[in-house]
Amino acid sequence: MRRLFRASLLCLVGGLLAPALAGAALTEDDFFIKNAQDLVDLCSAPESDPLQDASEHFCHGFVSGAWQYHEAVANGPEGKRFVCPVEPYPTRNDIVTGFVTWANANPAYMTEPAVEALFRYLVARAPCPAAAKKGASK
Repeated sequence: MRRLFRASLLCLVGGLLAPALAGAALTEDDFFIKNAQDLVDLCSAPESDPLQDASEHFCHGFVSGAWQYHEAVANGPEGKRFVCPVEPYPTRNDIVTGFVTWANANPAYMTEPAVEALFRYLVARAPCPAAAKKGASK
């Protein structure tokens, strides 16, 4: 009887801790983006996370940096543009929120490099007409 009580207590404690462990707080190691899932985790950290402010800034910086690189390549000699947003242009918050939503709906891409998954989302959101891929600017 005592064993049954201990086993039940252990199951109860494990059941109570499982949600907390599943949503474990971010660590500094999470900022070493290894794949798209890492970026999604940083971009969707809950406000209760002690590193939420840093993760939000990192996420926005990553997205902005990726976009700036795209613009540099698109305006370069070969002019390869992959994303062609139209007015009104989305805000950075819109892009981040949309990316996280898209990523959660497309888990097959979460092991890809973060920038590749981000641009899969951006191309799906704002694809370029065939003519724009050869150097047209936004």
